[in-house]
Amino acid sequence: MPKPVKRSAKGRQTYHAGSGVLSHEPAPAALPGPRVQPRRWRIPARWLNTLLGLLLLPLAFVLSRTFFSLFARETLHHRYWATEEFWFFALGALLWLIAFAGLPRGAATVAYVWGHELTHAVWVWLWGGRVSELRVHREGGHILTNKSNFLIALAPYFYPIYSVAVVILYGLGWFFGDMTPYTRWLFLALGFTWTFHLSFTLWMIPKGQSDLAAHGTFFSLVIIYLANLVILSALVILTAPSITLHGFVQEFFLNAARFSSWILHHIQ
Repeated sequence: MPKPVKRSAKGRQTYHAGSGVLSHEPAPAALPGPRVQPRRWRIPARWLNTLLGLLLLPLAFVLSRTFFSLFARETLHHRYWATEEFWFFALGALLWLIAFAGLPRGAATVAYVWGHELTHAVWVWLWGGRVSELRVHREGGHILTNKSNFLIALAPYFYPIYSVAVVILYGLGWFFGDMTPYTRWLFLALGFTWTFHLSFTLWMIPKGQSDLAAHGTFFSLVIIYLANLVILSALVILTAPSITLHGFVQEFFLNAARFSSWILHHIQ
């Protein structure tokens, strides 16, 4: 029986154990006397995930400092705020925020649930798993799959599937002609869809998502933050005139060295 991944009306998901194969074996013959099994002490997986989340905090700090320092420098000294890409992305973000704040959320919530469940399915396929059912309705949705891990569980919170779809459509357009005149509309759509992803992510997380609790809420939040920051960093590298991947990596290691020196200074 495949492992169901179900979504409730409030957006919660429940992962039920399933082996994918049912087998029946005869019971072993009774032993002549009682057999005492040695007691084994095991560390709960959530404890290990919490420890891993703590170990990832320095990485999150260094990456945050790198991103925000380069973004501020690019905005103030290289007029990144005046670029066409920035303005159209910001316009798309503003349009969605107005819609999110002022319009009924019924249709938007259904669109989010579709994207949420489809993202689970995409990441199941990426990990070589199988999706046997995907359903979405007004009260929620669910998928049935034979594979689950923390990346599959958390993917909808850091993988903006509608933004990915926009980029794929833009890339396919190059097979039919020059898409350069439509680049501004690409960034408008990216601003709209990514802010759609971010707003619903921030709206859903406080509602007690079982996606997060299944692998430890603290660990899940650290992974979600890091993954979204990596996506933003990649977007800035691609669009900012003066920021390159090489420069970003150099700044990252410089901040890492400063952070390490600060830690060692306080330890000593």
